[in-house]
Amino acid sequence: MYNIDVLVQGFPGRALFHGGLGWSTTTLLRGEGRHILVDVGAFGVRHYLHKQLDDLGVKAQDITDVVLTHAHYDHAVNFTLFPNATVWIGDVELAWAAAQPPGFNPLPELYVRELAASRRARRVRHGDAFLPGFTAIDAPGHTPGHLLFHVAGERPILFTGDAAKNRAELLSMTVADTADKDASRASLAVIWDYWKRVPGTLLVPGHDLCMVLDAEGRPEYLGERRAAIRTWFGETLEGGLVDLCCGGETVHYSA
Repeated sequence: MYNIDVLVQGFPGRALFHGGLGWSTTTLLRGEGRHILVDVGAFGVRHYLHKQLDDLGVKAQDITDVVLTHAHYDHAVNFTLFPNATVWIGDVELAWAAAQPPGFNPLPELYVRELAASRRARRVRHGDAFLPGFTAIDAPGHTPGHLLFHVAGERPILFTGDAAKNRAELLSMTVADTADKDASRASLAVIWDYWKRVPGTLLVPGHDLCMVLDAEGRPEYLGERRAAIRTWFGETLEGGLVDLCCGGETVHYSA
């Protein structure tokens, strides 16, 4: 039904001294006459997101739909970049987020306010079929109105957002960063149920590589992890690279 491209690869980690990494997964689906983005990332990915879209020949104006798993800044703020897009978000999620006072939390208050008032916003609830192949599924815990999105097709896709941020959460059945641990565990059980229904179902987590289940029913990564930080600790701009995929070793390179 859709061609799928992961534009920004989510990263399963946390910065210890500089706040959250905010590196969440952004995915482009093309088909059925639509260009759909599932989650749109934080401010810090804007330049890279633009490059990824440009490499695929897709302009911001071409995006017909933005689908948000939840309202946190690292998944939602860039909806403003796509002027022609209908923005789909959970009814419970948006109502909850709009009611929260400003605070030291991941909610982008001004962007939530804009989305709640926007004529482009469409609110969905559990069980709603709202785009070709898309079904919304309740997955509270990380936030009260968090949704999964199941996309039917020859190879189904399950977008878990931060209900399952990474492989470790899926395997351990525990999560970091949740408002309700019991609800999160129940949501993980829902994810596993949907994931096992059709062999080959592609799971797209909030902060990790895409996965499928192997013959033993274990999560198997698809693709190659790419994550690094360019550094300038010396006296020139030659710098180095902290490779976040191999234990954080600092390696020098030329670019």
